[in-house]
Amino acid sequence: MRKNDSAYTPVYTDDGGLLDIRVNLGGRELVMLGEAGKARELSILPDFASCSPAGRLPVLLGSGLGHALKELVAFLEREQGPDFHLAVLDKESSLLKLTGLRAAYAKYKNLVWVDEPDSTNALLLLGKWQLEHAGKAFLPVANPFYLRLDRPYYGRLRDALAASASYDFWSRADYPKFKDAKPRILLITSKYFLIGEMEAACKRMGLSYSLLTVPDQKIGLTEFLEQLLSALVTFRPDFALTINHLGVDREGVLQNFLAKVKLPLASWFVDNPHLILYHYHNLVSPWTAVFTWDADNLSSLRKMGFEHVFYLPLGTDHTRFVPQDAGSLRKISQEWPAWPADVSFVGNSMLLKVQKRLEQIQPSAFMLENFHKTAAGFAASNERSVRDYLRQEAPEQYRAFLELGVMERQLGYEAGLTWEATLQYRLSCVRQTLPFKPLIVGDPGWFELLPRRDGKPEGWRYFHELTYYTDLPLFYPLSKINFNCTSKQMKGAVNQRIFDVPAAGAFIITDWREQIEKLFEPGKEVVCFHSPEEVPDLIRHYLEHPAEREKIIKAAHKRVMAQHRYENRLTELIAVMRKTFGPASFAR
Repeated sequence: MRKNDSAYTPVYTDDGGLLDIRVNLGGRELVMLGEAGKARELSILPDFASCSPAGRLPVLLGSGLGHALKELVAFLEREQGPDFHLAVLDKESSLLKLTGLRAAYAKYKNLVWVDEPDSTNALLLLGKWQLEHAGKAFLPVANPFYLRLDRPYYGRLRDALAASASYDFWSRADYPKFKDAKPRILLITSKYFLIGEMEAACKRMGLSYSLLTVPDQKIGLTEFLEQLLSALVTFRPDFALTINHLGVDREGVLQNFLAKVKLPLASWFVDNPHLILYHYHNLVSPWTAVFTWDADNLSSLRKMGFEHVFYLPLGTDHTRFVPQDAGSLRKISQEWPAWPADVSFVGNSMLLKVQKRLEQIQPSAFMLENFHKTAAGFAASNERSVRDYLRQEAPEQYRAFLELGVMERQLGYEAGLTWEATLQYRLSCVRQTLPFKPLIVGDPGWFELLPRRDGKPEGWRYFHELTYYTDLPLFYPLSKINFNCTSKQMKGAVNQRIFDVPAAGAFIITDWREQIEKLFEPGKEVVCFHSPEEVPDLIRHYLEHPAEREKIIKAAHKRVMAQHRYENRLTELIAVMRKTFGPASFAR
């Protein structure tokens, strides 16, 4: 509850000393000390001989008139010297102005004042302070007056701090990892699509796992850490697994906590890690292993300071993307008569994405004038980084890029230019399919890019965006040829469709990428084009030779089942985590 200064009435002694404070709380008057005076406040101090404060972190909830604070500081100075540690939790700024206590104790560098008005954030700050001091248990000392003043705030914090002192959490959390053949995995869950696949793969592999929900508006960081504490003591995981750093806070609380309890974290990036990790400056940890779906990111991630960086390509859920028999295909075709096609392409036009991003970052007129030309140059180059491309090939654009100032605008421009490069490249590829009247599945932006007459597609068909989980597994097998061209954010890696289409028993023609040859054998398990001009001949050939298509489908499906299921990816990730963080890794 917000209070005005007029709600507080100081009571002074005859010689001008502060004796007491009266508080008008919603028409009800409270007195800080009352007739008992100084003794009332001193009575809150614990029996130091029995509570061993040397091994604890005292937290005074409410500084009051300073009597208890004075005695507590004096005791800690005698026992621990001038470098003692004490936190004072007090958000009552108006009262502190009257008492002047914060200024009076400013000389004590290790006396921490926590005035955060949100109890969750206050607990978070205390948690960081605790981690800085070897994770010692809290010793809460609560002033009853402050509980009357704001019980939801001070009462909740008192209970939370007391709970942390009720058992030796740190020794219970420091248990040996990877001692069993099958690890126990703490899955940091969110609505991101890949977490469900990881959970399903754990079930199929017979692995023990526990779910930890990523903080959102309903679940704050404090509750998240409380769930983590509980999981460590009750589930005792060998490592935690997240996707795209979800759940890792920008302040480093989670990573510092995991380092303290020696719990390794595996973070698998399946999107551009550099557009995510710019939020996490100087938050690298030796207890974090970073996996990336694009091998081109390995060196740049290491330059960011990450010690453990590994390549882990995408995969597929073979229980979702499954071949359909003839009867099922007929039934799907009857239900969705627009789906069957000789050639189809599923993908976003990127048109609206580019427009919105440019509106957000407001680049200069010079950058806008050269935007399409610069994107075309980046698309044609072998350079993976927009920033490096601008510096090397477009110095004037690079200077304008730097003038954008804040990192968010620069990253927004990098993303927008990458999407524009993808748009131009994707459009050049899709146009090559037009002689075959393809079915284009995606956003309405395609109507702005492809031929149309009277607002309708001309020489091609359109279908709105499909859902990944329910539609695409049924859609892919209804196309004789699924056409694919990869985003320019991944010039060497392959995308999700390369695994999903053959898993569904369907045929795909895709653009060649350097990393594809480590995953499939071109010509036998996948058909690739090196330039858009090759597309018409390839499509024509495989439409006319269904037996060849079927042979490649079977070979690709066999490879997927043997090497590219999510079980394969999880097995590889576990092996790397065990080698990196298991007992043998610390025998060096």
